[in-house]
Amino acid sequence: MKTSISQKDWKARAAEVLPAAGFGNFDPSFIAREGRGSRVWDENGNEFIDYLIGSGPMILGHGHPEVLEAVQEQLGKGMTFFTNNARGIELAEVLVDAVPCAEQVRYVSTGGEADMYAMRLARAFTGRDKILKFEGGYHGMSGEALMSLAPKTLVNFPQAVPDSAGIPDSVRDSMLIAPFNDTDFVKSLIEEHASEIACVIVEPLQRLIPPAPGFLQALRQLTEKHGIVLIFDEVVTGFRFAYGGAQEAYGVVPDLCTLGKIIGGGFPLAAVAGKAEIMAHFDKSIVGDEGFAFQIGTLSGNPVASVAGLKTLEILKRPGAYDTLRKTGERLMASFRTHLGNAGIAYQIVGEPMLFDVVFTDQRVRNYRDMFSNDAAKSKVFNESLRASGILKPDSKLYAHLALTETDLNLTDVALEKAAQALCG
Repeated sequence: MKTSISQKDWKARAAEVLPAAGFGNFDPSFIAREGRGSRVWDENGNEFIDYLIGSGPMILGHGHPEVLEAVQEQLGKGMTFFTNNARGIELAEVLVDAVPCAEQVRYVSTGGEADMYAMRLARAFTGRDKILKFEGGYHGMSGEALMSLAPKTLVNFPQAVPDSAGIPDSVRDSMLIAPFNDTDFVKSLIEEHASEIACVIVEPLQRLIPPAPGFLQALRQLTEKHGIVLIFDEVVTGFRFAYGGAQEAYGVVPDLCTLGKIIGGGFPLAAVAGKAEIMAHFDKSIVGDEGFAFQIGTLSGNPVASVAGLKTLEILKRPGAYDTLRKTGERLMASFRTHLGNAGIAYQIVGEPMLFDVVFTDQRVRNYRDMFSNDAAKSKVFNESLRASGILKPDSKLYAHLALTETDLNLTDVALEKAAQALCG
């Protein structure tokens, strides 16, 4: 691809003012200029088919005209108020109607905030301190969430490993870590520590790894038995796997869930949703000073994000939207299988049609430690080839979305064939 001084200038400017020359999210060498529909352009004018989609929220694609119209109408009426507003109330009604566990909703601005408050809410409700999470599970950037997210040193369960400097040992000591999809281990751990555990927090699809048959059901049964709050982190899976999220798709209803990404239609918005008796701990008039979980946020429930979310969810609810999304993902999965199979490459496709990627291993992937069998060198070559062919995706996942066209899918198929052949060189 062509090189431009403009791109180099932006990189140099970023290096002067941003730690590690980036926002801490994606490859800092990629500098986005604009996005329309299924495509994005960098500052050199290079065009890409976008499978990153803002790390998930742009399920309709960039600049969907109906979403833009709703946002533009709201902008003339006000951007944020720090008070209740009708659009935020309407969106909460839609969320409660759609999500099986949701009886009430409390807004925040990011999924990481939602996860942090959900864990705090569980502690307030139960009066217990310990939190059980799964190794490799991502739940934002709080101290609790950054325990055993991506540990390089694998220790014995249930010991937690901090993934960041600056987290006190006391946080580590409040965490219990289990392997995802290991029902027997989780059962023994919960039964040993039941009186101490406030909540179990889990991604129903852990990054890419689907739950083993019966695993989520076992979590539901164990937590109900011991009075433990079950939290589904649905920041990624909410309104992606089904209109009611992964809890609808997998048929397991938690006590609380966290939502983000899609519900804001591309704007900062997230939420904690769940049973009214637990959500009551956000209401001091019901639970008193000792039971009150304090939470405020300047932009929480702002009307611009709310109208973008309302319109996005309205479009997703239309007949055929999820069938189209699933069929698109299945077609992409088939392209991966065809070209990697023809090239004789050992691989596993891990995930669901709406969110998946390839892992270069011949071993079954059921948990975080199984991901270590991935051939990182092959992944690097494969992803670099896709980028050179005009395909933008994260290093470890691919989001299907509704803006993809027949042309996009055909071009992606060609790029996948080329990337598979690059592994044979």
